Amino acid sequence: MRIFSLLLAIWLALPALAGPEIWRHEWPDTDFDKTSVAHWGEILSGGPPKDGIPALSDPAFVSAATAEDLEGREPVITVALPGEVARAYPLRYLMWHEIVNDQIGTVPVAVTFCPLCNSGLTFDRRSPAGELEFGVTGKLRNSDMVMYDRQTQSWWQQAQGLAIVGRLTGTELQTLPSWMESWDQFRARAPQGLVMAEPAFRRAYGRNPYVNYDSARRPFLYDGEAPPHGIPALARVVRVGARAWPLTRLAAAGALEEAGLRFEWREGQASALDTARIGDGREVGSIRVRDGQGRDIAHDVMFAFAFHAFWPQGEWMLGAE
Repeated sequence: MRIFSLLLAIWLALPALAGPEIWRHEWPDTDFDKTSVAHWGEILSGGPPKDGIPALSDPAFVSAATAEDLEGREPVITVALPGEVARAYPLRYLMWHEIVNDQIGTVPVAVTFCPLCNSGLTFDRRSPAGELEFGVTGKLRNSDMVMYDRQTQSWWQQAQGLAIVGRLTGTELQTLPSWMESWDQFRARAPQGLVMAEPAFRRAYGRNPYVNYDSARRPFLYDGEAPPHGIPALARVVRVGARAWPLTRLAAAGALEEAGLRFEWREGQASALDTARIGDGREVGSIRVRDGQGRDIAHDVMFAFAFHAFWPQGEWMLGAE
C-alpha cells in the first residue's frame, strides 16, 4: 500500500473537529488563549503527532560538483543570499522532513516545503522573541502545514510565515528570496555551490509518497472554496504577495514583464508530486522572479486552492481576456 493511501485512511478515521481541550496534553506550553484562528475546526490533524515528521537542523552539505545521488530533473529549493555560496535543498529530503533549520553566513534560515500545497518558502528565523527553531506540529489548516517554534511553542502557518496560535500570534517572518529549479539547472548555474547531504534517517529518499497528488481533483483535508475563474484546485500558480500568476500562462510566455516584475520560465524540472520516482515526474518547468533592477524576489509556486484559501481577496493575474 502506498504511504499516501495509508495517510488518507488515517485522516478519514480522525475526528473532523479539534481544539485546545484535546491538544493541551501534547502542547502544555502553547498559549491557546492567543490566536487569530476564527474557528478551531479549521485546524485538523494530518495524522503524525508533534515532531512525527522530523524537522532537520544544522544539515551537512557537499559540493555540487561531487554530489552523485540526485537525478537531473528532480527539484531543489535554491537559496542564494548576497555574498554567500548558493545552497540547494533537494525536495527528495524536504518531502519527508518539511523544514530545514540552517544558518547561511550570519542569517538563520528555515527552508520549508508543504507537499499538500506545493508551497516552498524560505524564512529568516529571527523574530521579536529572538532566533527561533522550527518543527512540524502534525496539524494542517486549509491543507497547509502548521509549523511551531521550539522557543515559545507558538504555531505558524507555513504558506504565510505567520504565527496563528500562541504568544507570538500576529508575528510575521521575513520571507527570503528562494526558488525551485532542477538539480541540473542548479549545478550548471552554480558549479561551486553546495547541496544538502542525505539526512541520517531511514526514509525512501527520491520516492514520492504522494503519487498522482497534483493531478487529483481536490486536495486532502480541504473543504474550502474552489479557486475562481475555473482554475483547477491543484493547478500551480506563482504567488508574489497577494497576486497569483497561473504557471501555464508563464510557461506559454517563456518571459513576462508585468506589475514591475520579470518572470522567466525554463523547462527541465520534474513535478515532485506526480510519479513514484521524483525524477520521473512530468514537466512543470522552473520559474525565476526578479524586480526591475534584476534582484530576486521572494515568491512561491503553490497550488491554486491554497492561494485562494489564504488570500481570498487576492488578485488573479490572468492577462488579457
